[in-house]
Amino acid sequence: MITYCLETYRNKLYGEIPPEIGLCVLLSSLQMEGNMLSGIIPQSLGALKAIQQMDLSRNNLSGQIPEFFGNLYYLNLSYNRLEGPIPTSGIFRNNSNAVMLEGNMALCQLIAIFSLPICPTTSETKRKINARLVLIIAPPVTIALLSFLCVVATVMKGRAIQPSESYRETMKKVSYGDILKATNWFSPVNKIGSSHTASVYIGRFEFDTDLVAIKVFHIDEPGSLSSFFTECEVLKHTRHRNLIQAITLCSTVDFDNNEFKALVYEFMANGSLDMWIHPRQHQGSPRRVLSLGQRINIVADVASALDYLHNQLIPPLIHCDLKPSNVLLDYDMTSRIGDFGSAKFLSSSLSSNPEGLVGASGTIGYIAPEFAMGCKISTGGDVYGFGVLLLEMLTAKRPTDKLFGSDLSLHKYVDLAFPDKINEILDPQIQNKEDEGLCNLHMQNYIIPLVEIGLMCSMESPKDRPGMKDVCAKLVAIQEAFIQTF
Repeated sequence: MITYCLETYRNKLYGEIPPEIGLCVLLSSLQMEGNMLSGIIPQSLGALKAIQQMDLSRNNLSGQIPEFFGNLYYLNLSYNRLEGPIPTSGIFRNNSNAVMLEGNMALCQLIAIFSLPICPTTSETKRKINARLVLIIAPPVTIALLSFLCVVATVMKGRAIQPSESYRETMKKVSYGDILKATNWFSPVNKIGSSHTASVYIGRFEFDTDLVAIKVFHIDEPGSLSSFFTECEVLKHTRHRNLIQAITLCSTVDFDNNEFKALVYEFMANGSLDMWIHPRQHQGSPRRVLSLGQRINIVADVASALDYLHNQLIPPLIHCDLKPSNVLLDYDMTSRIGDFGSAKFLSSSLSSNPEGLVGASGTIGYIAPEFAMGCKISTGGDVYGFGVLLLEMLTAKRPTDKLFGSDLSLHKYVDLAFPDKINEILDPQIQNKEDEGLCNLHMQNYIIPLVEIGLMCSMESPKDRPGMKDVCAKLVAIQEAFIQTF
């Protein structure tokens, strides 16, 4: 079959795209980039059955992206005024170089595939997200399983619309069989994270429409059982918008009569902070870029959660393993601290160890120096980890980067550049370098104060570090100033 190409690029054409183009059924390529076209993309283009590639970039097109564009092999819609959710079928499922969408500031995504914000979280939108994600990630399970009822305790998170009593009872009785089916038999496709103590799966229960994250503990691994009970204890005593909350837990035996323990959480659509700071190190994940405003919001959220744990809980709770991979991001990029398997209450009554305060687990690079010398657990350890996390967010450098050795740490690396040369070590994605005036404003009013807080929190001596109450107040002031200005 003979096909044709229509090229009208860079001709200063204006007005709407003629719907009559849809009559050119043999058209295989449409190149209209670099004009002054406006209006919505006509639905008649869906009649182009032979079309394989289309370039409408650098125009003034508005409205939503049509669903039928998913059938193309190449699509460039960058630098228009398109808005709303992008389609999730065909070419849009891969986030490859075949789709270009940058420069459309009002676009959002139902599924975290592109480096775009997640669409607003109305209940209807969340149902669509969950339904489409299940179709992509977890194929339906058709084999019926005999379910053993679990001995469970429910730690339900308060919601604006309270679940029905039957729903509550169903969630309390989640069985091993339910979890097996929800995770597609613990399929590697469903696995979204793992450590030596547990693996985390994305899944959906047959009796619910929402996606969940299911943390299955490796009972045979040392420390796994202790982590499970610690997380349960923490979940029972905490309630804050910036902390991960469990929906339910399951403690039973599997079909081979082996001990089985799992926690069920709400699914965090935007993954972990680590995936956003270090996108190159997460192969197969979409390219993610955090704006300065998003970084400010995230650290303010994390500080608020730590202030709650340290100063509003009785007894205080120390997380003991604060790092970017343990900060998760919800549909609207609200950050929540998770993974409390290493956490410790500053009280013998809630600790398995009567002393309860000596010795700290955690991750190299984020552990406070005093803990490595056997000092007692204190809130200062979390403050140190927060400082390292904040500096990492601003520089995109891990504390274990090969750049650092025995004589240089992330703290010293930043301190040597502060304040005059700080721009030389920042994450290149943090600012738009094209507007020099805006860059200077960002630097003086927001970035330098953020760096200063990171350096203060990551001081080597705990007595030189501020408390999270003061840190939280400073970050809220920075956040409010940024919102008022931009």
